[in-house]
Amino acid sequence: MVKISIIIPVYNAEKHIEKCLNSIKGQKETKNKFEVIIVNDGSTDNSEEVIKKYIENSELDIKYYGKENEGVAKTRNYGIQKSTGDYILFIDADDYIAQNTLSILEPYLEKNVDLIKFKLQRVDNDGNIIEKVDGPVFKDSTGEEAFNRLYCEDILLDSPCVYLIKKDLFTQNNLEFQGTYHEDFGLMPTLILSAKRMVSLPDYLYQYVQAGNSITRNDDYGKTIKKMEDCLFHYDRMLKLIDNMKLRKETKENIKIYYTNAIILKLQELNKEDRNRYIKEIKKRKMQNNIKARGLKQTIKKIILKININLYLKMR
Repeated sequence: MVKISIIIPVYNAEKHIEKCLNSIKGQKETKNKFEVIIVNDGSTDNSEEVIKKYIENSELDIKYYGKENEGVAKTRNYGIQKSTGDYILFIDADDYIAQNTLSILEPYLEKNVDLIKFKLQRVDNDGNIIEKVDGPVFKDSTGEEAFNRLYCEDILLDSPCVYLIKKDLFTQNNLEFQGTYHEDFGLMPTLILSAKRMVSLPDYLYQYVQAGNSITRNDDYGKTIKKMEDCLFHYDRMLKLIDNMKLRKETKENIKIYYTNAIILKLQELNKEDRNRYIKEIKKRKMQNNIKARGLKQTIKKIILKININLYLKMR
């Protein structure tokens, strides 16, 4: 029997964690075993009290761990170290999953699929649907075939919350990313390309809660610089990785374009001096040669809308 480890990183989620856990408790027609790993990332509210009270009155297999605040990437990795499942499912503490999530995913576990992607819908605090985030649907593809489709058609390629991931695939590929920002940006394309079998389902299983005050703000400019540095680290690592993989020329071009466009978008967060400095880093890597107009509807729109056109032309 296959076992799923559901990993929930928690930071100041006292108002939402119970709904998240109830969505797991309410899973219907589940044949395989699952465990819940909750990792409290140094919350300063009453998250711990709420979680412990829930555990006392729950029949779920829940393991709870607390640690100092280190960010979501390290918190997920901590949860993986404590997990005993064959597959990993991530849920953020202020989100939840559909009641039939595990029963929909189960047939693919039995077929030993490495990665199972599903869809996300944005909802408000009352569960009303704000937006359904679309993407391609396919079955039994290789990782390379899957990446090429997702790259062209899916804006959530690098979000780990919309995948059920074979644990071995994750642990074999994530060591170099630990301690970096934008770990997902570097890691998820690697997992996809490394997968032997992958499917992408039509089901909207992940419920991403959009609270009224959920706009992300980063007042630490030092972190902004670190994120840019790490994005370049992920790019450099990707070049070494694909050199050692048997990939078609088109796939190698696509993954270079994917990383390049994401890094260009990060430039808008920098001041003029730092932007010019990182343009030099981008040119040193000749990343401008990766920019193409082939099958890039979503990324080209982002570039045109979000980046000063003069900067874009300057790089070309």
